[in-house]
Amino acid sequence: MITRRTFIGTLAGGIVVVPLAVEAQQAAKIARVGILGANPAASPRLEAFLQGLRDLGYVEGRNVVIEYRNHEGKVDRLPALAAELVALKVDVIVASNTGAALAAKRVTRTLPIVFAAAADPVTSGLVASIARPGGNVTGLSALAPELVGKGLELLTQAVPGVSRVAVLWQPGALDERTDKDMLKAAEVAARALGVRLQFVEARGPVHFDRAFSDMTRTRAGALIVLTSVMFINERRRLVDLATKNRLPAIYPQRDFVDAGGLMSYGPNGPDLFRRAATYVDKILKGAKPADLPVEEPTKFELVINLKTAKALGLTIPPPLQGRADEVIQ
Repeated sequence: MITRRTFIGTLAGGIVVVPLAVEAQQAAKIARVGILGANPAASPRLEAFLQGLRDLGYVEGRNVVIEYRNHEGKVDRLPALAAELVALKVDVIVASNTGAALAAKRVTRTLPIVFAAAADPVTSGLVASIARPGGNVTGLSALAPELVGKGLELLTQAVPGVSRVAVLWQPGALDERTDKDMLKAAEVAARALGVRLQFVEARGPVHFDRAFSDMTRTRAGALIVLTSVMFINERRRLVDLATKNRLPAIYPQRDFVDAGGLMSYGPNGPDLFRRAATYVDKILKGAKPADLPVEEPTKFELVINLKTAKALGLTIPPPLQGRADEVIQ
């Protein structure tokens, strides 16, 4: 027989036990994160993302499972790999770049997608605007037009006395306003540095040979390459052409230097990936991508390849080497 006192005690106990059980169930829930495009082997950017998750309390294999899908440089594989992640019912897809994010967006309009480093998320159609992404996609932009002037300044320090600098750009790679901002920034910096610019267009890889012929014909003494997804994808060929034509060049990100380019100045890739973990955390806790503004880069790096400098017969001034975040011997 249950007395009134016992019943009240049991009821009160139930009030305590039920929330604890629910809390235990929630705590036991394992998040599933899909990573599309990044190479899981020896990738500083991916390691930075994983460290970002660890800093937020996520431990792979304990409270988060990560599904890796690496396209191994074959862009046409991205849609199928994105579809695999959707079929696995991951909670969020982390796309390593613009191409991966676009592939994921084509496959799903509901599953949250976070891009870690998009060249121009608005023009590419990933988001409606930086402040209000809309839809199921958000993340971090790797675009900073004002860096063109800084890159030109660093290039003139690497090549003292240079009087003519070629500017390689791809019309239409970014939105019209951004294109104008970047070209204007180059012109302003050039006037301040006392150098003349030669703007050279390359709408596709088939135009590279002609572009470099134009540079050498007008005796450009150095080259600055502006941001373009196409240029990034074709970075090895661009680097080879610059070396072949003995043109000291500065590029918008370190991937070019890793491919043998002379130097780069741009957003720090690992930092962008580390910050992408914050977006994942917010989404896993209930935030909607549409409500999370796209962040722009805040940390930048200068990388110099001394081996390439030697091949070009160029001596990088010690003060410039001292300013570099990394010097590749």
